[in-house]
Amino acid sequence: MKALLRLSALIDWFSEAMGKCAGYLVLICCLVSAGNAIVRYLFNYSSNGWLEIQWYMFAFIVLVGASHTLRMNEHVRVDIIYGAISARTRLWVDIVGIVFFLLPACFYLAWLSWPMFTLSWAQNEVSSNAGGLIRWPVKLIIFAGFALLVLQGISELVKRIGALGGHYVLDTKYEKPLQ
Repeated sequence: MKALLRLSALIDWFSEAMGKCAGYLVLICCLVSAGNAIVRYLFNYSSNGWLEIQWYMFAFIVLVGASHTLRMNEHVRVDIIYGAISARTRLWVDIVGIVFFLLPACFYLAWLSWPMFTLSWAQNEVSSNAGGLIRWPVKLIIFAGFALLVLQGISELVKRIGALGGHYVLDTKYEKPLQ
């Protein structure tokens, strides 16, 4: 179990690093968007490439940031049920959710997205928009996002099993949304 918990800590570190990158990309995306708008209105010039790079950054923020969100336990759940059960039952609910829903869905989506990326790479696919960008980087982001979510799901599973066995201290405190 100690080796699995060390692996979990490594995955958590990587997810945190990717989450920080995603956080900085939010700022960069805003700056690119503002710069694009300023150039468009001041100089009457625009490029589809600037719009597409914003989409690529947004894809990175959402897809790669999802593993960090899972690590922080900030993902969506059924609050009415989850907030009313004991900490031990929460661990079991999380384990069942990870094993039967999160991991199979993310693994399948990563598996489906890999051929899309490899085909785009092989064909050197380019956007059909004038001044558009190459497509394979964003298709790689799709694969990477789901692959990272699989890894983080495994990390969360290891931590919850460790917590059930008394090998890991996991904060199961849960705050319901203020709505």
